[in-house]
Amino acid sequence: MSSDTYIKRPNRPLQLYAVIFLIALYAPVLFLPLFSFNDSLYVRFPLKEFTFKWYVELFQREPVWNALMNSVRIGVVVAVLSTAMGIFAAKAITRYRIPGRGTLVGFIMLPLVVPLIIFGVALLVLLSQLGVPLSLYTVAIGHMIICLPFSVATLIPRFEGFDRAIEEASADLGENAWWTFWRVTFPMVFPGVVASLMLTFTVSFDEFIMAFFLSGTQPTLPMYIWGQLRFPQEFPSILALASMIIAMSFVLVFLGQWINRGAQPGAVKGHDT
Repeated sequence: MSSDTYIKRPNRPLQLYAVIFLIALYAPVLFLPLFSFNDSLYVRFPLKEFTFKWYVELFQREPVWNALMNSVRIGVVVAVLSTAMGIFAAKAITRYRIPGRGTLVGFIMLPLVVPLIIFGVALLVLLSQLGVPLSLYTVAIGHMIICLPFSVATLIPRFEGFDRAIEEASADLGENAWWTFWRVTFPMVFPGVVASLMLTFTVSFDEFIMAFFLSGTQPTLPMYIWGQLRFPQEFPSILALASMIIAMSFVLVFLGQWINRGAQPGAVKGHDT
């Protein structure tokens, strides 16, 4: 039987495991939006009444919007800088012979496996010794450490996915390396750039541990939520805020992954010359 006519049978145990895994992973998260519409200060079943008042109350709080804008500003800056650094890091890793490249890539990806509390404490000690006051800038520095590995991991497959002969053809036609990158390479990896921007913004926006150690008097949104959890009367509004953040994060992450899996680079295959 040829490979064209061979049909793989579905793996029922694996499908069942995937369903159970997704339920166990996301079911607790889905309770947050459910209780955010409950007309009660307490999280319990049965629900009292359906209401939108916690969302209305949330939109009337100025501290919430100040914290939100702090997180947005940090997220935008971190996303742009980490993606820009990730572009050149991914290009260097995939295009050039670098001594100890495997070690270098492992060092870049280290924040993905080392507990963030270690980086937070280390940065706090370093900044304290240097006399740098804690502010949104120090939070952005901490977020850069976290987001750069995500950017590099997103962009490396893009640089490996299209034919280098396209770049060589541009160079043969007299274009220098800088304009070859902007006119040929960058458009080919652009879906990965967009995916990196969305992913790093989401990671920065939701990050708490670095902000806990490195923030000053201007809290980010996760820090504001943490501070409000001490007051029971604030909890329903926090559930509403958390529901909105979850929805936005899911949209950004899935949209970024969809873009990254979209138009694959290398649609035009060159020939060896």
